[in-house]
Amino acid sequence: MKPVFHALAGTTAMLIIASFWTSTLVSELFMDHAAVAAVKLGIVYGLFLLVPCLAATGGSGFVLGKSRTERLLDQKKKRMRIIAANGLFVMIPSALFLNYKAAAGEFDVSFYAVQLAELAVGAVQLTLMGMNFRDGLRLATGYRPPIG
Repeated sequence: MKPVFHALAGTTAMLIIASFWTSTLVSELFMDHAAVAAVKLGIVYGLFLLVPCLAATGGSGFVLGKSRTERLLDQKKKRMRIIAANGLFVMIPSALFLNYKAAAGEFDVSFYAVQLAELAVGAVQLTLMGMNFRDGLRLATGYRPPIG
């Protein structure tokens, strides 16, 4: 049951981050400032679901991996440290800052600079989480795709 919980929490977190990233990009490219502000507010509210999902993923991953020593597991742990640091020190503060600026109608240079950084780090987060997803499947099933 623990592996299923871990997989569900991780997949949910990844889907939430992907929806944040996609909705940000779409609203910035194709919608007005009011829509951008609504997306920023939605992302802040979405953090109340994302943060527990990430905590559940990390906690359950720790429990699942404490008696294992595979190289893939070590790689997953290293990536999780980066994911956690990016989330705590870049993504959450950026989301709060961007929501504040958008709600005030301040779409200035600092807004767009932070927005670009958030999108870049979000892409890194999704890539790292995807790699962890892949390696988790390998650990769970023993499957190794052919090289080439």
